[in-house]
Amino acid sequence: MRKYTRKVHSSVQERNAPKNRMVDLTVERAYSLFVSDKIAEGLAENTIKMYHEHRNYLFEYLDAKTSVHDLTPHKLRGYALFMLEKKRLQPTTVNIRIRTFRAFLKWLYTEGYVDEPLNQYVKQIKEPEPEIDVLSPREIRQLLQVMDDSRYVGFRDKVMVCVLLDTMVRISELLHMRRANVNLTAGTIKLVAHETKVKRGRTVPISDKTLGMLREYMAETADFNSEYLFLNYDGTPIKANTWRRRLLAYAREAGLEHKRIRPHLFRHTGAVLYLLNGGDPFSLRMILGHSDMSMVKRYINMTAVDVKRQHSAYSPLRDLRI
Repeated sequence: MRKYTRKVHSSVQERNAPKNRMVDLTVERAYSLFVSDKIAEGLAENTIKMYHEHRNYLFEYLDAKTSVHDLTPHKLRGYALFMLEKKRLQPTTVNIRIRTFRAFLKWLYTEGYVDEPLNQYVKQIKEPEPEIDVLSPREIRQLLQVMDDSRYVGFRDKVMVCVLLDTMVRISELLHMRRANVNLTAGTIKLVAHETKVKRGRTVPISDKTLGMLREYMAETADFNSEYLFLNYDGTPIKANTWRRRLLAYAREAGLEHKRIRPHLFRHTGAVLYLLNGGDPFSLRMILGHSDMSMVKRYINMTAVDVKRQHSAYSPLRDLRI
């Protein structure tokens, strides 16, 4: 009986042992295999592009010909210091690259190329919590007023801004929207899982005001015979960079140069206005597509500042002489 137990224990150990630990890979070769695996997993194109970009930064610090078996905790921890002191990068940028590095190190262990999870030695660095900028209702009106909706492109841009504010989707989700996923009867837009940042599908509601504009826009663009919703005047899907440049031009024309007008600003703005107008945090989390409440809490804190400002302006004691 003891023999059998020892035999089972031995086989379990063998089964859990790193299957590729005898393979002597260079870091360069291992990283290429890591990226190939992530492509096969169906990660977003932008994520894969980021992995390629971060590879160049990593090999400025680490000799690409280094064996994965020679990666020491001291060497791994030095990467953050290299980026901070040698490259003079901001903590936020450093942490983005550290996340990629940790994913690579975890992959090395999961695939059995190293004996321990090396990612445990690499920690995110402390960074100041960035301020979230939003547009006021007056600034939104200023921006929309400079969009000439008597012309196709101006009307399309106005519809895009209203959809961004109303649905609080990301720019990548907006540009991947298809006509078939817009339900004009129900007043919803379906976001397909593989085209969202977190790979989870969701359905976002749209208000009657946006719905009316969207119905008119879709009727005008029906002749393009494209599956995509937002198109250039020649019927091709609009690119993110093209639209970002148009937003900057609108911002200058509207006298909003002091604001960093970018697509994600409308997501933040929509979330804050949703709460200020009486929306509840839990439905907001579902609309945004967040897995937890951490980001929603930041929006709630922002509305608390606005409540203080509102109270100062409209306090019941404001006009009383006491």
